[in-house]
Amino acid sequence: MAKLVVFGGTGYAGGRIGAEALRRGHDVVGVARNTGTVPEGVEAVQGSLHDEEFVARVAKDADVIVVATPARAIDGEKLIDAVPSLARIARENGVRLSFVGGAASLLVAEGGPRLFDTPEFPAEYKEEAGNHAEVLGLLREQPEGFDWFYVSPAAEFGAWIPGERRGGFRVGGDILLTDENGKSHIGGDDFATAYVDEIEQPKHRRARFTVAY
Repeated sequence: MAKLVVFGGTGYAGGRIGAEALRRGHDVVGVARNTGTVPEGVEAVQGSLHDEEFVARVAKDADVIVVATPARAIDGEKLIDAVPSLARIARENGVRLSFVGGAASLLVAEGGPRLFDTPEFPAEYKEEAGNHAEVLGLLREQPEGFDWFYVSPAAEFGAWIPGERRGGFRVGGDILLTDENGKSHIGGDDFATAYVDEIEQPKHRRARFTVAY
């Protein structure tokens, strides 16, 4: 049994990861600015990943930190601003650091380009996509021996298309996964299943992987 600290514990991805981990018997702390919708059974804690003292406190007895927050600036602070301190605190406490990332930094084919570098990618999503890509880049610069992973969902993923649990999915690396119709999608519950699978049986240490049907 592991103890997870989930930043963004009330969000679409973070809430489902917390619920899936809880279902499997793990201890889960859900961190959010407003904890009113943390899943039942999850220990709700109000806090911020930009508060180093708070992060250090919750990391002390954790096994895995899950970061499932937007990458764009919120109240003037971007996710990447917190990555150096998150990495340092996780390293000092022997905690595995993990992120729910974006699909847009995935390559559309071997050798590129990245999804958000294609002409078809919507301009309104480029800032969030670029910020997530920066987080992944900074993780890849972390010293050897520091354990992290980063999960990119399929292109279609979110509360507007939650889908139903299928119990089956594919796992890839840095290339966008699509089905036989060219569609790239994953439901929230199956994404959470893949995420918790990685926590229980690590196969992607210091790496990004992707999940899709």
